[in-house]
Amino acid sequence: MHALSLPTWWIHVASVLEWGLAMLAIQRWGERRQEPEWNWLALAMTPALISAMAACTWHLFDNPAELQGLVVLQAACTTVGNTAMAGAAWNLARRSQ
Repeated sequence: MHALSLPTWWIHVASVLEWGLAMLAIQRWGERRQEPEWNWLALAMTPALISAMAACTWHLFDNPAELQGLVVLQAACTTVGNTAMAGAAWNLARRSQ
């Protein structure tokens, strides 16, 4: 755990928790409005959450070369997540018109 300072760890962990809460809030928002397309946005946020957890895990073990696959996983999940969120946002925009 020497790779990151304590304040940096705090921000990493808080960001992961905040992202999870945002997913839950979006899903509940869609339920409350009876608009199921919001569930797709919350689901599309999952790869970004996995990406963040992969980064935290890699840092937790002091960024070892043996866990370099986590960096690749993080990059892949970020790409998939950004694409999925763009699609979900497009779907929301299309439905609102």
